[in-house]
Amino acid sequence: MKLPGDFHAESSPADFPAPKLVILNRALAESLGLDADVLESPPHSQVFSGSVVPLGARPIAQAYAGHQFGHFTLLGDGRAMLLGEHLCPDGRRVDIHLKGSGLTAYSRRGDGRASLGPMLREFIISESLHALGIPTTRSLAVALTGEEIFRSGIEAGAVLTRVASSHIRVGTFQWAAAHGDVVSLHALVRYAVARHLPKGDGADPENSAALRLLDFCVASQAKLIASWMLVGFIHGVMNTDNMAVSGETLDFGPCAFMDTFNPRTVFSSIDHHGRYAYANQPEIALWNLTRLAEALLGAIHPDHVTALAQAERSLQRFPQCYADAWSSGMRCKLGLQRAETGDADLFESLLEAMEHDQLDYTRTFRHLPRIHPQEASPKLARWLLRWRERLGRQALSAHDVQAIMDRHNPAVIPRNHQVENALAAASMGDLAPMKRLLNALAEPFSDSAPDDLCQPPPRDFEENYQTYCGT
Repeated sequence: MKLPGDFHAESSPADFPAPKLVILNRALAESLGLDADVLESPPHSQVFSGSVVPLGARPIAQAYAGHQFGHFTLLGDGRAMLLGEHLCPDGRRVDIHLKGSGLTAYSRRGDGRASLGPMLREFIISESLHALGIPTTRSLAVALTGEEIFRSGIEAGAVLTRVASSHIRVGTFQWAAAHGDVVSLHALVRYAVARHLPKGDGADPENSAALRLLDFCVASQAKLIASWMLVGFIHGVMNTDNMAVSGETLDFGPCAFMDTFNPRTVFSSIDHHGRYAYANQPEIALWNLTRLAEALLGAIHPDHVTALAQAERSLQRFPQCYADAWSSGMRCKLGLQRAETGDADLFESLLEAMEHDQLDYTRTFRHLPRIHPQEASPKLARWLLRWRERLGRQALSAHDVQAIMDRHNPAVIPRNHQVENALAAASMGDLAPMKRLLNALAEPFSDSAPDDLCQPPPRDFEENYQTYCGT
């Protein structure tokens, strides 16, 4: 099924002067049914810069709109191109997408380029999320272009090859709605349903395809955001154009994993009011889904009042879907076998103690069973006694509890200072620190990672750390 031309424009990658493959995700390549050895050899490796376009491919830049920090605007792939779709050996259909590949019809005032550091950063963070079991787009390769581009200074140009279930965003539907094109809106709905909704999804067959899609997005986004929250991940720029209807994490600009627990933590240098702070992510997800519902109204039901009522019922499911996913995940993180009344207060009390004591989010959960109440602050000590009383009401040994917790609390995450160290080395041509970090992140629940990669950063680093939009 093809989408109408309203949603894309044909594009050609820039003719870069000296393309060179920097890193290939060999495990991902093989899961796609591709030969990693062949991909690493010229001229095949030049596909990753866009300098060589695969035979039969017709690259396109996709059109979409979006609410950016709450303000609506018409957008599109300003520096990215969809090379095409790829069928995997297991039957999955994925997009192969270039980021930083040059000017497009939607570049506006941009240069269509990307720099090496942010592309390698997306590679690290997206692969970490994948290893943690969190739905995400993935990074297949990063290539240098041979160009120098200007950002905060002169930087090496680079292109990221991204793999995704699709690049259909909430903003894609907003684009159709903004143009008042009901025919194209219905076509987009049919395409998204065929691409992403499981066959026999259990939805009421009387519901329209658009309502089924909205129901799917409500459930998948609730689970996705809960999975972020459970590992302390902050996306940083949850604009509607950065929310994929597939339920995968999309676009890695000002994102990071939280070190010291603080629900007000932000990483975007321009998020002055904390719109996309850690604790606000569930609320923002529902806000974005409401924008999706608005865009879909014309396809949900021909009668506006009926469409509005059906969309509202769908959106009202989000809080419970999120609460269920969050509570289930927290019970696993705390080694709890079944739900009990008072669990929500138990979870919240721990987070309050962590915030009060300025504890590291990841290490606290990983080492909870080893913390003795006499060594903890009064607030945390009271919580530990309550938690251990709760554990005593279930028929699990201490060993079993520890095993559950170890499977759900990572020992290693991409610590911000370690990511920056790896990127600094890579900018000088040394990929060893990045590969060492990636190897550790590939097994996040193992205690085999080098100790220095598991340690929190120096406090002065953490207090001054920010990441940036538009990377």
